[in-house]
Amino acid sequence: MTAEPTPEHAPTALTSTDGSPLRYLVVGAGNRCEMYLRSLLEEHADVAVLVGIGDTNPGRAEYFRAFAAERSAGSVIVFDPTDLEAVVRAERVDRVIVTTPDHTHAQLICRALRAGADVVVEKPLTVDDAGTRAIAHAVEETGRTVVVTFNYRYSPRNTALKEVVQSGRIGRVTSIDFTWMLDTVHGADYFRRWHRLKENSGGLLVHKSSHHFDLVNWWLSDSPERVYASGGLRFYGPDNAAADGRVRHGRAVGSQDPFALDLRTDDRLTRLYLDNEKHDGYRRNQDVFEGEITIEDNLALVVDYAQGATLSYSLNAHCPWEGYRVAVNGTRGRAELDVVERAAVLPASGGSPVDPSVTAGPDHDGARHRGDRLVVQEHWGAAEEITIHTGEGSHGGGDRLLLADVFRGPHDDPFGRPSDYRDGIAAVAVGIAGNRSLETGSPVRVRELDLGPVLSRTVGSRPASEAGSGPDARPTSDAVAGSSESAEVPA
Repeated sequence: MTAEPTPEHAPTALTSTDGSPLRYLVVGAGNRCEMYLRSLLEEHADVAVLVGIGDTNPGRAEYFRAFAAERSAGSVIVFDPTDLEAVVRAERVDRVIVTTPDHTHAQLICRALRAGADVVVEKPLTVDDAGTRAIAHAVEETGRTVVVTFNYRYSPRNTALKEVVQSGRIGRVTSIDFTWMLDTVHGADYFRRWHRLKENSGGLLVHKSSHHFDLVNWWLSDSPERVYASGGLRFYGPDNAAADGRVRHGRAVGSQDPFALDLRTDDRLTRLYLDNEKHDGYRRNQDVFEGEITIEDNLALVVDYAQGATLSYSLNAHCPWEGYRVAVNGTRGRAELDVVERAAVLPASGGSPVDPSVTAGPDHDGARHRGDRLVVQEHWGAAEEITIHTGEGSHGGGDRLLLADVFRGPHDDPFGRPSDYRDGIAAVAVGIAGNRSLETGSPVRVRELDLGPVLSRTVGSRPASEAGSGPDARPTSDAVAGSSESAEVPA
């Protein structure tokens, strides 16, 4: 058995009602927006027009305006997010792409919808139950669409596991063991940025793990019902530094410190962040062992699902290697997916904030080898390795497929990968319930959280025509009056 490669995308499906390219704003001029800008300006320029870039930091917005100008994007405006509604209306914007810090997502999504635009938003959808309610009400009020970009669904290895589970080969799923390892480069980076405060990111259970919980929801075509969480800050932060005898010297920039991130060693980081600190004081490279940190670096959860399966999940943010392991147990057998994204972090590599899932690293180091392996073993049978067809580009070619669905509308996808706000709510529901469980020390039932809509028991399995990036996501001519509230959007 092999996991077949995804077919090529059908041409130009997603356009305005008169057939012209859709007009886009990008709000949030941080690192993540570049992926969308490249798609708008290059591969999908025939169906998409970049109108403007918004950020509270004018220097970072100007950095990406220049990035667009270098690619002959024509006239691209720079604007403050407090003017979002006015810009949407004046520039006849069809869609707004939101790549701001997580705690700003809900307000920006709602404002864009009510101003008359559809929304594409980076995961997570939002950080708390108030945000999910606000988004659900805005969608219901306006009839507009919200696409949540869960690019891990599109990674070939994860699609291959979906295909195995969906085929019924291992029977009805009874349990999943899911372990995620973030290393001392990528993992540490969450503790030097705005993510280190839970009020900004929802903690790793929301910001990072919503990717993983969405995968489980999608693999199972099921929804979470009950969550119990345990964890804490056990490696990073000043208390742990003192307990471990780590001597700190303020803002770390020295190359001798493997946890330091010296922005001066990277021209892009210098121009995007260091040169623009003067505008808002935001420091991209705070010391992971100093200052206030309110998120956890070790987490474990037990999640019960509506159709009877149980998820055992753990995340560690200070491992010596990066990757993940998934084992899916069923009534007819077991599937195991093992992934090594970075085999080792050596002192010479320093603290460069590189996510190894999107940037290739060494193929191996010692006994550990970069790569992935999917094995299926049915009861009374021998184990069989499933061939995973990996494409070109980041996430094994998955990002390219995701962006094609976002900008052109989804192709006929048997795996139901396109996702909308309902999938986004189902993913953050686990993290929100987990955070509450951490606070109370007790299990939390998802239905006790007021998340807005009732979660579907088949989340992630809707046909592509029902997903948020499909042809039904085309903008209408009716604009709905938006909120005048301002957004605080640190990048």
